Amino acid sequence: MFLHLASYWVIGWIADWYFSLLGKGTSEESLRKDLENVAIIKSSKDTRYGLDSIVTHDGAKLPCWALSDLSSFKQKFGVDAYEQLDVIGIDEAQFFDDLYDFCREAADHDGKTVIVAGLDGNFLRRSFGSVLDIIPLADSITKLTARCEICGKNALFTLRKTQDTQVELIGGVDVYMPVCRQHYVNGQVAVKTARNVVESNKVECGSHT
Repeated sequence: MFLHLASYWVIGWIADWYFSLLGKGTSEESLRKDLENVAIIKSSKDTRYGLDSIVTHDGAKLPCWALSDLSSFKQKFGVDAYEQLDVIGIDEAQFFDDLYDFCREAADHDGKTVIVAGLDGNFLRRSFGSVLDIIPLADSITKLTARCEICGKNALFTLRKTQDTQVELIGGVDVYMPVCRQHYVNGQVAVKTARNVVESNKVECGSHT
């Protein structure tokens, strides 16, 4: 029926998309009453706000299903209950390997409105998970940007502030910050320099033992 893809720099705001995309002038109170026809799914990898809820940008909570894969959703939700659903929201879509197949089945064959929110790229500016794979399926796509925390310009990229190198590292403002192109490049240089200093100190300390 309908598949909307929202890519953005920070994880966690499918609930905001629920209110903004489905509202169309309807009050938040009315939207909440319609939640029985809406199911929201997030990755079980993110436990920052608990496993049974996601948090909107203004701090409001909505119930959700925390899953490791999307293929198990219909069975866990219940086949009869699934048939009654109008809308399925998927948050943190980059963490689901079966994203493409689930979205295609839900939208094309089950007649569901599917709203997908996730990161299209990681902190290295490389594709993240299967988010880009579902672009050909989408009726509409919205690319959101934040404000660069350094200069206030549009922030197109995510800068990781820690020295961790693994691709999947769940965190909020303590780990990531939105930045413009200039400050992403400058920040990467700074992070690389810091890592080199740390490694150099390790080698130097080892030579004295």
